[in-house]
Amino acid sequence: MAEPTSIMVETFGTEKVPSEQLTLLVREFFDLRPYGLIQMLDLLHPIYKETAAYGHFGREHFPWEKTDKAQLLRDAAGLK
Repeated sequence: MAEPTSIMVETFGTEKVPSEQLTLLVREFFDLRPYGLIQMLDLLHPIYKETAAYGHFGREHFPWEKTDKAQLLRDAAGLK
């Protein structure tokens, strides 16, 4: 299947726009097809060994920790 069948956005009550709008924004600005994820996260250049110690979240040099689309999403959502 090329496209995700569903997207769930969980904000734990911190959202500034409705969850439905967040889901639409994710669909618009993120390529969630397998090849899109491979490109976006640079998965063809293995760095997985480094994640074996200390995990893989909260370490800013990993591509999945990037916040480069945050301003784009804020603008599209109509936030200041």
